[in-house]
Amino acid sequence: MRKQTLPATLLAISGIGGIGLSAGAAHAQSSVTLYGIADGGFTYTSNQGGKSNYQATAGSEQGSRWGLLGSEDLGGGNRAVFRLENGFNLMNGTASANGRIFGRQAWVGLSSDRYGTLTFGRQYNASQDSLEPLQLAADTVQYGTHPFDVDDINNTFRTDNSIKYVTPTFYGLQINTLYALSGNAGNFATNRSYSVGASYANGPWHLGAAYVMLDHPATDTTGAIPSDNYFTFLKGISKQRIYGAGGLYDMGNASVGLMYTNTRFELTPASQYQTYQNAEASLRYRISPAVHAAIGETYTNVSTNGKVDSWHYWQTTAGVQYFLSKSTDVYIDLLYQRATNAVAQIEGASGPSSSGTQFIAVTGIRHKF
Repeated sequence: MRKQTLPATLLAISGIGGIGLSAGAAHAQSSVTLYGIADGGFTYTSNQGGKSNYQATAGSEQGSRWGLLGSEDLGGGNRAVFRLENGFNLMNGTASANGRIFGRQAWVGLSSDRYGTLTFGRQYNASQDSLEPLQLAADTVQYGTHPFDVDDINNTFRTDNSIKYVTPTFYGLQINTLYALSGNAGNFATNRSYSVGASYANGPWHLGAAYVMLDHPATDTTGAIPSDNYFTFLKGISKQRIYGAGGLYDMGNASVGLMYTNTRFELTPASQYQTYQNAEASLRYRISPAVHAAIGETYTNVSTNGKVDSWHYWQTTAGVQYFLSKSTDVYIDLLYQRATNAVAQIEGASGPSSSGTQFIAVTGIRHKF
């Protein structure tokens, strides 16, 4: 992603100069970077409630956003850092994340080359940090994420009130941990969250693993997982636990990937629970410096109280990107989902199918700045 670093004098003059940006004038090693993505296009859905649909869509490949990334050199390899990131709908200009100004990310902290990074705010959990870069949807349309995004790899929800620590990288290995407070007096555990993840990159290997726990999520709007930023089809969850691991192996122009996630929803009473298991296999191929392609298959099964249900989902995703420049590409993505004893609904589609199958074709343009 190409990023523009704005001089402090320009920031002070500009309309956004009021967002605490004058610090750069006092410290020569301070910087604030403005960055973003604008993504818009067209989507065809074969069956949405029994009818086909043609839509102008925004953020199909990646969610449109703009953000500010700041750093102040404190000396000795230490820095003060912050990030404010807004998501928006390119087609109508509205803010995403239920109208939050900085709904994608908002955090501040300290970073050290020797000791790692400690941050506070609205942040990503370990599933997003350690697994999302390995998922096929990271290289194709976001709709290609696992059914319902129950493992949160595609950022269905962020974590508020969080304290996060990320270690320095040691021989390719980095650990990330997060704890998010509920803010509930006398009921500390209700709507809290914690997670831990690991990422490893060395030579052709890229590996990741994560564990995420949500305790009574979405029970209010002020805890770790606000009720307006969670799955709309799930209510009354006692706990949600996410386990996952995946990897990519780079062979030059091609790379192959595997991923497994297990998401368990513990209901009320606690003896009732439902588990979603996802297994993904993918292939990415760089046809030329300007043309990248990817294809993958995801299998999902659902079990209740340890017994496998009759619900099964098979999802095939394929995509091609043509880069007009380092920062601009056009893309075409195709997705097909087949559900057994359930209606198909590709994640990100405007609605479920009336049958067990659904097909989506997406084309658009993405510009990074």
